[in-house]
Parts: sequence; C-alpha cells; structure tokens
Amino acid sequence: MIDERSSGLSSTRPLLSALCAGAAALALAGDARSQPAAPHGAGDAGLARTLQDHRWTLQSATDGTGRPVEALLPKDHPITMRFDGARLSIQGACNQMNGGWRLDSQGQLTVGRLAATMKACEAPLMEADAALSAALSAPVGVEAAGGSTPSLRLSTTARQRLTFSGQPTLRSLYGVPKRLFLEVAPQTVDCTLPSGASGRCLQVREVRFDDKGLRVGQPGAWQAFYGEIVGYQHQPGVSNVLRINRYKRPQAPADASAYVYELDLVVESRVDGKK
Repeated sequence: MIDERSSGLSSTRPLLSALCAGAAALALAGDARSQPAAPHGAGDAGLARTLQDHRWTLQSATDGTGRPVEALLPKDHPITMRFDGARLSIQGACNQMNGGWRLDSQGQLTVGRLAATMKACEAPLMEADAALSAALSAPVGVEAAGGSTPSLRLSTTARQRLTFSGQPTLRSLYGVPKRLFLEVAPQTVDCTLPSGASGRCLQVREVRFDDKGLRVGQPGAWQAFYGEIVGYQHQPGVSNVLRINRYKRPQAPADASAYVYELDLVVESRVDGKK
C-alpha cells in the first residue's frame, strides 16, 4: 500500500522521473518546471496574475435585461476556468475546452479558437458548452478582484454578464508542481485508511510514454492510493490515465500526505478494460 502520510506515491522506483525530460515532456507533460508567464500581449500584468492565480467557477449569467441565461447554468454541472500560463482551460458542463488567451491594454480578454474533447452528453450540457464557446468567441470585458473573496466578471458583446467566484490554485499556494502520469484501475479495493479504519481506495500505477505519445516499458505495480486527486471523480468500471500535478506541502500534518495531487488532464479512458 502506498504510504500517503510520508511520500504520497513512493515506491522503490522513482516515479516517472524519466518522463519529464526531453521531447516527451514537451509533447505530453508540458513544462511544469517554472511559473507560467503571462501571455504575450497581456496589457495588465496585475490582472493577468489574478486570473492565473485562481480557479474560476461560474456562479451567474445574465442577459442585457438582467434575466438569467439558463443555457449557461445547467444544474449540478458547474463550469470552471483556469488561466494556466498562456493557456485557458475550461471544464464545461460536458467537455473540456482549451485555447490561448490574451489581455489588451483596455482590459479586454481575447480567447483563441477553443479545441474541445468529443464526449457526448445530454442536450442541456452540450448546449451549455456551446453557449459558453459563443460568449467567448469575441473579445470580452474583464473585471477581476483577488483577496478574501476573489471574483471575476466577463461582459460579452451580446451584453451578457458572466460572474465567477475564485479559489486560489494549488500552484499559487504551493509553487511549481512535478508532472506525473498515473493509470487508475476501473475498480477500487479494500484498504486501511490513515486513521486505521477500513475503507475503499483507488488502485493506481505509474505509466510512461515516448515522444509520440505511445506507451513504453512496463507499467509499475498496482498500489492502493487513499489520498485525494483534486478535480478527479472516479467512476466504477472506468479506468483512466491521468496527467497529474503533484505539489509538495511545506508543512504536512502528521496524518496526511506530504503531497497534494491535482488532475491536469485525462489522457485516456477505457470502460471495463476496453477502449
């Protein structure tokens, strides 16, 4: 069993140390070795930093008359945005969308063409993603504030107002993460939790890729993982390969992991062991 209290995913082998070097890191893992720079053309460095230091969750959307834009607010499927360096990552109601972004000197946000995953969902969730993509298809006005109650408001050319609440990103709290790739098994297993109680844990193992995105070598042994992967929700019967950001806690509680794990990207999903 993995000892979450001291080393997170420790084992006798280094975890994916070779994966974060060379072309493989550029093709798959990205560069997590330094703080992300503001995108080229960011007119307000302070505003850009506020955007980057928070994860933004859509709380309300209104049209020009103040009425709610219901299409953007599907029940139980919050829309979130992260400004990670020059990349905007959006978890929509159904699919994940990614694109570039920049701020001009007038404080307007321009989002590049968004590439989206192709998962099929119920119609209201697909419509929410389409409505958000349409809202961001032209430059939008931006007002953002950090502090104890971070907030973000986007004003679109169609006179819509999208209001987001902010939560500090793990990067802003803990610094630069290490990138890892973990495969999560379809089913959980019995395990002993740090409290000594019995529970159910994820099964994970390390995986490696070459610079073409193909798996190389043999995966590591399956191990129980009783920590949390922020942003990941396991579905029984579905296995996933996850790109993970692992952050080192400066002072971890005695009964907690020395690391914080965050989902960066779902690289691959399989149902019941089949594509």
